[in-house]
Amino acid sequence: MSTVANFDLAPLIDHSLLYPTATPEQVAQWCEEADRFHFATVCIQPAYVRQAVELLHNRKPKVCTVIGFPYGATTPATKLYEAQEATENGAAELDVVINIGWLKAGNVDAVHQEIAEIREATGQVVKAILEMALLTEAEKRLAAEICMDAGVSFLKTSTGLFGGATVADVRLLKEIAKDRVGIKASGGIRTAAQAVELVLAGATRLGTSRGVELLREREQLAEIGP
Repeated sequence: MSTVANFDLAPLIDHSLLYPTATPEQVAQWCEEADRFHFATVCIQPAYVRQAVELLHNRKPKVCTVIGFPYGATTPATKLYEAQEATENGAAELDVVINIGWLKAGNVDAVHQEIAEIREATGQVVKAILEMALLTEAEKRLAAEICMDAGVSFLKTSTGLFGGATVADVRLLKEIAKDRVGIKASGGIRTAAQAVELVLAGATRLGTSRGVELLREREQLAEIGP
């Protein structure tokens, strides 16, 4: 497979800054880059949503934030409040970590209800973070079906904390989703070739902190040719 494919990566990228050490100055930098390179969103921690919304006012990139991040084990009421507050502050997309322990225990109704309540209460784009590296294939399939039934717009592979996006997982989610929802590959995307491979496997959004580097690397590859 060629490392260069004929599509634009930039509109697929959630330009992510989720490090606990992130500063307001870095948030400003990420917002400027998201605008300059025409990324889909800037994805930041909830504490910075209002700042990002102000910086990107009347700009194309949307503001995305994370809910229940990174473990997904806060209470449903806490996640709901966090999601509602983020929405009130201007977030247009919410990446919500599912309760993985509940899924593994077979408490599927609770997993479904939690995601469905957030979706219904906010009316925003919800991406369910499944943390695929911690799940069996049967659990991956179950989690995907639960979240789609709960009304999510995207299935997201991972937080990146326990392993990144893999081509195999993206292909599996594409097979399950059958184009009903988007697929966000996230975690460990460090090269342009890897990003292209994930998109060709079925990813419709890419979560990465290296968006700028990926675009520059891709330009260099394009100049060299296949």
